[in-house]
Amino acid sequence: MTISRHYVLAAGGTGGHMIPAFALGEELLKRGHHVALVTDERGTKIPGCPEKIARHILPAGRMSGGPIGWLRGARAIGQGREMAKMLYRNFEPSCVVGFGGYPAFPALLGAFACKVPTIIHEQNAVLGRVNRLTASKVNAIVTAYPDVQRLKPRDKDKVHLLGNPVREEVLGLRDQSYPPLDEDGIFRVLVTGGSQGATILSEVVPDGLARLPLNLRRRLQVTQQCREEDIDAVRQKYSEHQIPAELATYLPDMPERLGWAHLVISRAGASTIAELTAAGRPAILIPLPSAMDNHQAYNVSEMVQAGGGRAIAQPQFTPTELAKQIQKIAMQPGALENAAKAAKKCGRPNAVTDLANLVESYGKAPTQKPLKAKAQHHGGFGAASPAMAKDAMAKDTFAGEGGR
Repeated sequence: MTISRHYVLAAGGTGGHMIPAFALGEELLKRGHHVALVTDERGTKIPGCPEKIARHILPAGRMSGGPIGWLRGARAIGQGREMAKMLYRNFEPSCVVGFGGYPAFPALLGAFACKVPTIIHEQNAVLGRVNRLTASKVNAIVTAYPDVQRLKPRDKDKVHLLGNPVREEVLGLRDQSYPPLDEDGIFRVLVTGGSQGATILSEVVPDGLARLPLNLRRRLQVTQQCREEDIDAVRQKYSEHQIPAELATYLPDMPERLGWAHLVISRAGASTIAELTAAGRPAILIPLPSAMDNHQAYNVSEMVQAGGGRAIAQPQFTPTELAKQIQKIAMQPGALENAAKAAKKCGRPNAVTDLANLVESYGKAPTQKPLKAKAQHHGGFGAASPAMAKDAMAKDTFAGEGGR
């Protein structure tokens, strides 16, 4: 029999941190538990949060900007920690799970103070700043890659290699065969640069595809995500090159697009890599050079070494180089299919269930105030407590200054 427990998930306001938190939250809800989410204002705007998860905004400071910025950041972190402690006294979580990002820091500090078990999940192949600061004190560290940079030897005994949770629609692709591709068939290419597209892909990909040999170029069917300010210029380029292309600033049916793609050209964010390897799709990856700690350059290592993709550093990402790499993978018989199989071998499709199992292994169900906790859930549990709501409104200035 499942015993209902309370869990708090803490994540920063970017899709890379929030999507795994949403996936775990959904799984814990299915298992009959109560879940609360701690984030910042940006996090509340990321789509996909299950409706039954209560959301709390905490101040989250960045320690940057010189002495004044440090003071503001420290003050916001301290306020967030106290608000987190208030939440934990009312909610009595069995475990707090941090997914990185600045809002996770005060939530974890509050958990340490209240002696609540803690887990951190690292989506990238480089341990993020907040996870580095808390790694020595948490009970467990969950990783998505076998080799994670900036992880200290003393903490490696806590590591569980479970992967990045992905959407159920993407997991469903794992049971589907790679799309058939014969010598005269349509060659479908999906181009995506993350949640907001990438200008460098808009500048390079159309001209790169135009440099392919005629017998391959005439078979192309392209779907590309673009920034709004780039889309007209990209449309003009494809028209000039006479390459059929569907362009959009947002692709709501991304899993379906991924399902029919023969090749993906994309950035190398953690969620992107997780979906490519879950679905088994070969890719040409262009790591974002400005990513913190250059983590996207490390994210590609496992998939590239396995033969599931190719990586091109942005300084070398030119139309000529792109055309060269596509020809290597697309014009050799069976190469794309073999790359798809190699990519799939890198996938960890059980990530969300394995993570939920780990989370359930820590802590116990609330026993001190079960009636109060139950009443909160059924009586408008989707909002913060009145005291926390008042504090959150008063501290929004610090969340805006320190947490973005």
